[in-house]
Amino acid sequence: YPSGNLAIIVTRERDQLICLVQEDELRTAKIRALFQSDGRSTCYYPNGDEWISMSTQGGQYLDQAGNRVRRWMWPNLSPGPHVPLSPIFISLNRHVGVRILAQDKIFVSFLAMGRQAKFNTGTKVQAGAASQLPPPTRLGEDELLLLAFRVRILQLFDRMRGCLNFPSSEQWNKLQPPTYLMTQAVKILELCMAADISDELRSSIRAIVNA
Repeated sequence: YPSGNLAIIVTRERDQLICLVQEDELRTAKIRALFQSDGRSTCYYPNGDEWISMSTQGGQYLDQAGNRVRRWMWPNLSPGPHVPLSPIFISLNRHVGVRILAQDKIFVSFLAMGRQAKFNTGTKVQAGAASQLPPPTRLGEDELLLLAFRVRILQLFDRMRGCLNFPSSEQWNKLQPPTYLMTQAVKILELCMAADISDELRSSIRAIVNA
């Protein structure tokens, strides 16, 4: 961002690529969107609530109250009649936008200081490949909370190291958390989506890892 805060991260986790969009904030690295090369993606409202979620089968668009506004299926995975996708465009903030045109045409655009960068985070997943995807790991409430607090504690330790290494607050406040911590935060958010827990607990865990 023009502020110097990291906006978009593209990293590799084992056999897949992950694209993260972070909010333009000084002290935190709140996740605004997550795109994975296995076909799963999620966009979040500024308060952390789910905005858009997509899988290898299709996707849904929720309003800020949690009500489903739109739902669609990808045509290549729907042999029968399906709900088509009408193009979707959302602005995560004044610099980052997301345009969804098809399963393999999901664009993240970044505009700042008269320059633009565009990433295609979409992927074409065939029905055979989708059926071979392993089921998501399901954890209980206690395990999810413990994982979230563990990441939060590691974040605090990293910030303490920044304070010791850079006594000037203007310097250490600009330091970004390590990539492995951001990756762990993303994994916890994925596990929350797959787990059978209340929306209140899911929001609390998002708040912990994004604090």
